[in-house]
Amino acid sequence: MSLPIYLIGARGCGKTTIGQALSQALGYAFSDTDHNLQLTTQRTVAEIVATEGWDSFRARETESLRAVTAPATVIATGGGMVLAEVNRRFMREHGQVIWLNAPSTVLADRLERQPEAAQRPTLTGRPIAEEMSDILRERAHLYRQTAHHEVNAMQAPEQVVDQILQCLSLARAS
Repeated sequence: MSLPIYLIGARGCGKTTIGQALSQALGYAFSDTDHNLQLTTQRTVAEIVATEGWDSFRARETESLRAVTAPATVIATGGGMVLAEVNRRFMREHGQVIWLNAPSTVLADRLERQPEAAQRPTLTGRPIAEEMSDILRERAHLYRQTAHHEVNAMQAPEQVVDQILQCLSLARAS
């Protein structure tokens, strides 16, 4: 049985793009926890946060993670998925966890070039470059603690997928 592969990392690191490409390369299904959450609630992440608050959103995010977890599935997680210890443990125990790591300046640039305000609410209301720097400073140790493998997400998507495939083949060999 093929374990699920969880992609973790901050907003803008490429979890959805890489996840779709990786799922094709492996012949796996692809799922996105934020997309699943939006489908089940019929609301955007921003709407959920605005009406219910972050704590309720985080609880729904945990439900979404469990709902999409299945064998032979690549799962793009929300950037804050690692904030809950229960999610970190669940992903490590149920599959392979890949951290798509990139500097905050790169993430901020990507988010500014492709804004998705309805899907990606700011956490602080501050400029995105400041916010991403703070988020990475606060979460890097959680991403590192959760991940089985860390991959440089500043490369072209094809290179990132190749690097993940190498990590997974080494993991299977050991």
